[in-house]
Amino acid sequence: MTGVLLAVGETMAMLAPSDGGGVVDAAAFLVDAGGAESNVAAHAAALGMTARWHSRLGADALGDRVLRQVAARGVDAASVVRDPDRPTGLYVKDPGRGVRYYRRGSAASALAEDDADDLALAGVDVLHVSGITAALSSSARAFLVAAMARARALGVTVSFDVNHRAALWSAADAGPVLADLATAADVVFVGRDEAETLWATPRDSDVRALLDGVAELVVKDGDVGATAFHGEARTFVPALRIEVLDAVGAGDAFAGGYLAARSRGLGVADRLAAGHERAALTLRTLGDSLHDTAALPASTLRPLDRSDHAFR
Repeated sequence: MTGVLLAVGETMAMLAPSDGGGVVDAAAFLVDAGGAESNVAAHAAALGMTARWHSRLGADALGDRVLRQVAARGVDAASVVRDPDRPTGLYVKDPGRGVRYYRRGSAASALAEDDADDLALAGVDVLHVSGITAALSSSARAFLVAAMARARALGVTVSFDVNHRAALWSAADAGPVLADLATAADVVFVGRDEAETLWATPRDSDVRALLDGVAELVVKDGDVGATAFHGEARTFVPALRIEVLDAVGAGDAFAGGYLAARSRGLGVADRLAAGHERAALTLRTLGDSLHDTAALPASTLRPLDRSDHAFR
């Protein structure tokens, strides 16, 4: 049995050298759709969930392309609002040199509290959001708070990925806001190093102590593994050892795999394993998500076979 996931947040047009080299010397570029929340939806859809994505895009060519690419990944994007006055956001990936955002004043930054009332939550099992939305603008932050509250009031599980973006706001500004948002969610994903930067919590147990009221807390520790705290229990599953081409988007893939496994009623260890397997697929691509979900293995929703994989 699978459920319905609604992911809400900004997706931008993403530009990256198609050969994995730097922007300055690249002869050709990949133009893709890149956004944390729609990435999660795409991975969940590839694993059998009914996935929807909602946001705002500019009424421009990049918005047309983003909408088409997200829909091609099996995600229902019919509710996306097109803004004639604000552009679709853009970011450029320069491998080995970081990421440059061009998103100030974007259509998604105009999300506002009233927009939360228009979210189609009937029949939705999981609302997935991230801290990126809170960083876009004060109105987008108000939208996020209202959307999470409305979902929980309706009995919809709220999934929150902390997703601190240092290019958008400082750790000092982001820390208290993201902690408050996390405590308002049912399922929370956060990187151990990210949590240490935000909240001075160097160990996963420290993160748990800070967010002790979260029903299901997942602390990811890069290529070491991930730990889920659920009630009084603690479950750790090590990460897969793979050759990494590009790490961007792996966290979204992990969340998509985890939530899809959760929707099928699998145990916590299998949820973590599904997250690792989905992340491993993305780590071997140049885009934020996978370009051809139809060509992926039929399912990663199974316990990991330690005889088939090498672990760190």
